[in-house]
Amino acid sequence: MPHQDSLRLTDVDVAAYKREGFLVYPDPVFPDQKFAALANHFEKALAALPPDVRPESMDVPHFTDTRLFEWLLNDEVLNLVEPLIGPDIALFASHFICKPKGDGRRVPWHEDSFYWRDIIDPMNVVTVWLAIDASTRENGAMQVVPRTLKGISEHQTVDPNMNVLPWEVRRKPENEASVVTIELQPNHASLHDGRLMHGSPPNTSNMRRCGYTMRYMPTTVKLRESYQPLHNIYLARGRDHAGNKYADPEKTYEELIKVRRSRNGH
Repeated sequence: MPHQDSLRLTDVDVAAYKREGFLVYPDPVFPDQKFAALANHFEKALAALPPDVRPESMDVPHFTDTRLFEWLLNDEVLNLVEPLIGPDIALFASHFICKPKGDGRRVPWHEDSFYWRDIIDPMNVVTVWLAIDASTRENGAMQVVPRTLKGISEHQTVDPNMNVLPWEVRRKPENEASVVTIELQPNHASLHDGRLMHGSPPNTSNMRRCGYTMRYMPTTVKLRESYQPLHNIYLARGRDHAGNKYADPEKTYEELIKVRRSRNGH
């Protein structure tokens, strides 16, 4: 457990996050060399994708790429998360969302809680959205609707060939004056609540846009037994409080990926 002085958010930051549902962290997340190693590692993973796999779809890569735990379980990240969810932390998920230049797909307006409602209980997840590339208005930066923290909006299906996700909230937040576009430089991050309404436009620019989402929950949150055959969580810091089973960060889980793909019709 870190000394209190090593935690990275102030009481003012925490209050803003809890009120607005998101926070932009103003400083680099990792030391320069550590971030450069992650960016280089991502480039190798991207280059190894089969030609028929979209780069936006690099979900839960840590299930088969154990080196990613060097960053996912790193103190720099956990010290960002602890002020928001406490000292007992589980890694819930991670996802490289890479929008290639020119035809990067749109992320429809959604609440993560809509997708996770049958997976965990209660709904308490913080996502660290780490910019691998610069994320700007031009290349499809994430947008959020502040204070939308009920997490229960009605969703409808959207064209999976045009969108990263298959569902979208029925209301049209892009028409609301309150929408905030989160622009980030590489190695900078935003944090958002799993219930917050957010999305991002397509990338039609000549600049790639990649972010690495690192998702954490307090260990008082329970991974539902019905979903355990499809998902791993990892004890990142502290101790368990919900009777969860935690995966081994030194092991790979190729069979789990096959089960998930089979379930999704891939």
